[in-house]
Amino acid sequence: MSKAVRVRQLYISPGHNFFGHHEQPPGEHPVVAVPEIRCVAGRGIEGDRFFDFKTDYKGQATFFAWETYERMCEQFGVRDKTPGVFRRNIVTEGLDLPALIGVEFEVQGVRFLGTQESAPCHWMNMAFAEGAEDALKGSGGLRVKILCDGVLRAEG
Repeated sequence: MSKAVRVRQLYISPGHNFFGHHEQPPGEHPVVAVPEIRCVAGRGIEGDRFFDFKTDYKGQATFFAWETYERMCEQFGVRDKTPGVFRRNIVTEGLDLPALIGVEFEVQGVRFLGTQESAPCHWMNMAFAEGAEDALKGSGGLRVKILCDGVLRAEG
């Protein structure tokens, strides 16, 4: 990659708040900002709700663009929420996430395969701001498979 990539923030959550909760109230599992995460090839992120979720799962980890977070804050006038409300694991700056669908790439020595957009859902309207689901279409993040073990560290 020619452009410098920065890991701005990292998050894990022990349980599902929205996944599998269609037409039900959300869960109450916290999203925890952490200084580093351990990625395990083919399994996910240690301590996260999708660790060992399914064999060969296409969403072992999720990426979200810092640039999208900033755009959303500006667009909706939100100043009191972190990128953690989007429930993605790895918040990066300098990566074109949609361009990585179907592509192997590396961040801090850890290899990933982009599998698909981490599409926004109706819960985004409650978690961030009314209208967030529509505003995030095409930029909701990236679901990935983890191809090698390694540790990612937040650089702030």
